[in-house]
Amino acid sequence: MQAITNLLYIISVVLLIYGLRRLSSPASAHSGNFIAAIGMGLAILTTLLVPLENGSDNYLFILTAIAIGSAIGLVYARKVQMTAMPELVSLFNGFGGACAVAISAIELSKYQQLIADSVNVGIAHHLVTYMALLIGGVTFIGSLIAYGKLAGKISTFAIPGSSFINIGLLIVLLGLILYQLIFTDASFVFPASVLVLSFIYGFTFVQPIGGADMPVVISLLNAFTGVAAAFAGIIYDNEVMLVGGILVGSSGTILTALMCKAMNRSLFNVIVGGFGGSAAASKTDAEQVVKETNAYDVAVMIRYARKVMIIPGYGMAVAQAQKACKELDDLLSEKGVEVKYAIHPVAGRMPGHMNVLLAEVDVPYPSLLDLDDANESLNSTDVCIVVGANDVVNSSALDDPASPIYGMPILELRRAKRTIILKRSMNTGYSGIQNPLFFHEKTLMLFGDAKKSIEELIREVKALD
Repeated sequence: MQAITNLLYIISVVLLIYGLRRLSSPASAHSGNFIAAIGMGLAILTTLLVPLENGSDNYLFILTAIAIGSAIGLVYARKVQMTAMPELVSLFNGFGGACAVAISAIELSKYQQLIADSVNVGIAHHLVTYMALLIGGVTFIGSLIAYGKLAGKISTFAIPGSSFINIGLLIVLLGLILYQLIFTDASFVFPASVLVLSFIYGFTFVQPIGGADMPVVISLLNAFTGVAAAFAGIIYDNEVMLVGGILVGSSGTILTALMCKAMNRSLFNVIVGGFGGSAAASKTDAEQVVKETNAYDVAVMIRYARKVMIIPGYGMAVAQAQKACKELDDLLSEKGVEVKYAIHPVAGRMPGHMNVLLAEVDVPYPSLLDLDDANESLNSTDVCIVVGANDVVNSSALDDPASPIYGMPILELRRAKRTIILKRSMNTGYSGIQNPLFFHEKTLMLFGDAKKSIEELIREVKALD
């Protein structure tokens, strides 16, 4: 039975790794996700052999938990809108942290009993279990806070001295764990204190972080879940949990580093310093005037342009305008206009948010340009159409040293000959920072719902022939 279990675990790990590899390309991502799901399903079924091998009869509890979890996951997955996907990902990620907390708490209660009975406890497993408790607690509460903020149920507010509080909490937590490993106190005060303080740290860590940094936070919390799962794999000597946790932790860490680079932010700065949320408008904002346009004038511009670039943002997701963008793309392409999409690494509310929305309506992957390629292509672009994006095109990042986003790599739309911005109003973006691009001489504002505005553009372009 042990040999069969190990063989099935190896097959599961291979499927997980191969599925993850196929996720690197949009063309193979769908099959990659399916293959990885098969690997995870096989791992779950294989794990069910362990109680059988040990002569346990607790299958009723196991199957009941699987049934309840599967039903909840199925209902949520079917009901969720694409605009709500970021908060769902954050919520599910929090459940992973909660699982690590539950496992660690159970094991630590056993360790405390062994210590009380004067039984020697291995320091390595003891340390791993405490670290799983710490990281799982931070991930659980942090993910719940991120979910609440993304869903609009929790507002961002600054915690005075949050940077010092976070560093202080981390030092205290590590000190408690070190003390317990050295002196092995049998009291339950230490594990309970670590659990409570990890919850507090999860709150103080995520709560002050503003909107612009939320994609980075989600990615980082996802990496934390992977690390906690890897620790759980060590605790239970489970190869699949260990490898799966390493894959999630390493990929999440790499993605977090890439996103920090895309925002010109250090990871330490994201963790200990709040960003965004609210920012005062420039003193000259009231003196600046935007130039408003209409659908007919924009239709003429894009119909007779050689090259048009669409810049999607969260506003496109809210308006569900991706299908209309594809229809406009097809219409212009039929008339000989080259249409591309510029995708900023942190556009939307989660990593790859815009890519998922555009893939949903079959936008060809070669039409999606990354940040560097898009900026180079902007030099020869006649018209840019910004669909609900703000922070990723905010020119303050280029020329305002006082701006919180100064130095952040953005899509430099001032390179193009003309920029059309589709917005409902002049409200600031998710980071709460005003965008000087709105007032630039090359910029025209087309106010209204993004989907309706693009549909009107489609009608006007058709009417020109």
